Amino acid sequence: MDIHTANGDGRQGAQVGYTIAHLDQIDELVDGRYRYRPIRHHLGITSFGATAWTAGAAGDPMIAEHDEGDPTADQELFVVLGGHAVFEFEDDRVDAPAGTVVFVPPRLKRSAYAKEAGTTILLIEGTPGKAYEPRGWELWAPLFPLYEAGQYAEVADRLSAVVEAHPQYALLFYNLACCESLSGRTADALEHLRHAIDMSEEFRGNAKLDSDLDPIRDQPAFKELINN
Repeated sequence: MDIHTANGDGRQGAQVGYTIAHLDQIDELVDGRYRYRPIRHHLGITSFGATAWTAGAAGDPMIAEHDEGDPTADQELFVVLGGHAVFEFEDDRVDAPAGTVVFVPPRLKRSAYAKEAGTTILLIEGTPGKAYEPRGWELWAPLFPLYEAGQYAEVADRLSAVVEAHPQYALLFYNLACCESLSGRTADALEHLRHAIDMSEEFRGNAKLDSDLDPIRDQPAFKELINN
């Protein structure tokens, strides 16, 4: 039996259907406040979400406060791979050294921060009773600070390249359409909005209320898209 190490190029064993990668091989992305490695996207996983979050310094936030909305939203499993984290749930604070495993159901408010520099948390997520739908948020998040700052044309330029490289995510087409709408690129916005809706009916409903699309709302093609 051949023995393979996990410090190669991430393709060992591909001929028989498995993939190996070291966390350091996965590009670390930053969304302005949080640092993460998009494991799911990197490995092409389509049945569950998987992301590794890393802290640069003690005290850094690692998991933004959220509660996953409703009972059918994501269940989340956090594994502290290294360092030392602290989780906060409503009024509870949980000390979580390396090796700690934390399962969190929907509706429970949760967040985490690092007690030590270099702390790494693996997050695995899925929705009870529902097939996982990869959305590509991992690729959008680094551009979100620019979007918040109103740099819509720059976001559109950069996101256009991302969409070309990763055309499987309807969310990215939709966000691209929004940024193009806000930067006066009407024809491009309508084209990419149409593509997003063709990929997922979810975005037809979103487009009806999204103020980012107000600049193109009076276009006949837009009205046709949202009323079909």
